[in-house]
Amino acid sequence: MTSHTPRASAHPIDPLFLERWSPRAFDSSKLSDTELFTILEAARWAPSSFNHQPWRFVYAHRESAHWERFVGLLMPFNAMWARHASVLLFIVSDTMIQLPRDAEQKASHSHSFDAGAAWAFMALQATRLGIRTHGMTGVDFNRARKELSVPDSFRIEAAIAIGRAGDKSKLPPEMQAREAPNGRRDLEQFMMEGRFIAKA
Repeated sequence: MTSHTPRASAHPIDPLFLERWSPRAFDSSKLSDTELFTILEAARWAPSSFNHQPWRFVYAHRESAHWERFVGLLMPFNAMWARHASVLLFIVSDTMIQLPRDAEQKASHSHSFDAGAAWAFMALQATRLGIRTHGMTGVDFNRARKELSVPDSFRIEAAIAIGRAGDKSKLPPEMQAREAPNGRRDLEQFMMEGRFIAKA
């Protein structure tokens, strides 16, 4: 895969990881079920504790009757740009798990961790298809729980905008300058051998 990003890794990695980024400019084009389901199929194969697969995906296409309701669950800043995406999707995780050796369910330690793995697989598969994703927690979670009929035992993790990159000139001027792949901290800032060391 040829890289088309100004990002550079300090160590050799697949260019796909550098190609993935989170734009806010989308072109409002239709995303087919085939494309969406391919993205979600990749997420299905993410690792999870005891293969519990705690993630759930609640989605709406922009041309569907659910669209405005989904947009309305986002905070105004996010709704402003995310309404131009092709699909809005909420990732929900099951906070309970029943282990093979247990007679009853108990609280899952890793449900959010596992759902995050599914989100990463989803984002990378979308990138492979030339489709962009942008995760956000700027959500009215209380309203989302009610509007989406999410049971109390599930956690709404985040909302995801999915679509093709659009013209950034349609964004407000203050957002246009930020519409580019960003960098990352140096690896040495968050890796430590042997014990945890607080780093600035």
